[in-house]
Parts: sequence; C-alpha cells; structure tokens
Amino acid sequence: MPELPEVETVRTRLAPHVVGRTIAAATIDDPRLVRPHVPAQVEARLVGERIDRLERRGKHLLVRLGDGATLAVHLRMTGNLLHGVDPAGLRHVRAVLALDDGTRVVYTDLRRFGTWQVLEGDLEASAFLDERLGVEPLSADFTGASLHRSFRGRRAAVKALLLDQRVVAGVGNIYADEALFRARVHPATPADAISRPGAGRIAEAVRHVLELGIAAQGASISDYRTPDGGYGSMQERFQVFDRTGEPCPLCGRAIVKLRVAQRGTHVCPRCQREPR
Repeated sequence: MPELPEVETVRTRLAPHVVGRTIAAATIDDPRLVRPHVPAQVEARLVGERIDRLERRGKHLLVRLGDGATLAVHLRMTGNLLHGVDPAGLRHVRAVLALDDGTRVVYTDLRRFGTWQVLEGDLEASAFLDERLGVEPLSADFTGASLHRSFRGRRAAVKALLLDQRVVAGVGNIYADEALFRARVHPATPADAISRPGAGRIAEAVRHVLELGIAAQGASISDYRTPDGGYGSMQERFQVFDRTGEPCPLCGRAIVKLRVAQRGTHVCPRCQREPR
C-alpha cells in the first residue's frame, strides 16, 4: 500500500488544487525522504517552480515542473499527500509545500519509507522510470500476449511476477490477490505453466480490479487517505484479500491465507486449485 489505484486517486484528487500553482516555500523535515541529497538542496530546487501537471507511472506520482524537471514521489507503505490541512494538527509530517494561493500540500509518512526525488529533464526522468518499471496495466500495451511473453521461461510463482514492478507497473499485494482470484489461478502456479488463454484471463482480471479500485478511490485498510483526508472504499469490495476464514463469494469455501512470494496471500482453495 498504496498501489496503482491509490496513487491514481491521489493524482486525480490533488491535481485540481496544485496544477498551475507555484511552490512558494518548501520544508523537508526528514532527511531520509530525499537521500542522497540534503533537504536544503531539494527545498531550494523546488521553491519558485510552477507545477505544470501531475502524472502517474506505476506507483510513482510525477510532479512535472515548469522548467522540465520532475519530482518523483513514491508513497511506499504509509505515505500520504494531503491538501488544505494544517500540518500542526497532523502526526508524522515529513514535508510541506506551501503554494502561491496560500494552501499547503503536506506529506505524512508513519514508517518513513517514502521517497522524493528530483529528476532533471525528460531524459533523466525517462531513464529513472524505464529502469524500474514495466508495462502500465491500464495501457493498450498490456495484453494477454504481452503477459504471456513475460511469463515464458519463468518458474517463479505467477504472483511473484505480478508483484515485480519491472513486469507490471503498479500492482501490489492487494490487487494481485484479487486479480488471481478473478482469473481462477492459484498464486503459487509457476508462471511458465500459464497458458496464453490463462495469461489473457489474468491480464483482463488485473485491469478489472485496478479499475474497480480507482472507481472506489482506493482501499483504506491501514494508513491510506485521499488528499482531502477521506477514505477509499475498495476494502468493501474485496473478494479474497484480508478475508481469511470468511466464505468465498462464489463457492462458500473458507478463504485461506498462505505465503507466496514472501507475502501474505489470500485464496479460495476450491476456486483456485493449488498446482501439482
């Protein structure tokens, strides 16, 4: 957390308040956030810059600045970007951007794993993202055929490859479990055992659950909040994730929790047959 739907929700909800605004002041209170740079360097680099647009690539929020630079924000596990709030009333504040209209964007992060990185120019930004991220699952490039090619010759569990950001950008533990349930594929199935039709079902399921997550403004099961401090509702639509012991919505069998790809994993043992 947050995954693609949560970051996309932050982008769409935050953009109307910040696009076209100029950063009047910047305060970075946590040096970890901007390593290997020091906070004063990044603060000085941001002040005076106009925010031209907000974009998303995988789980990265991309703040495109007027001079061509990009502030790449990765929320990691517990990061939140809040707008129009008083940082004095918040816990775990790591950074604040004051805008020229008098409002502020406040970054909070309980576990302090999030990162802010200024990338100079399109070439540096593209290289940074391309090195780390594979295909966007909501793009036309993400198909059953493309996923099947990524699986070919890979004995790792299919869930491990869905979580690999260099294979599919933006999918995390929640939406991998939900997609594999929808596709009726056991998460421990070796990727190269997935047929091309099976890869097609997985690709369709990934796209479907991500679109559901965006429509629900993400899942607020822990620290994630929308920029206005609100909650997403995707957690109310989970089919298997975080439903250990509850009945499968299709067959009624109890959902079980396993460990696959070193992550807690939720499956229906009847609808998702374990590979032999």
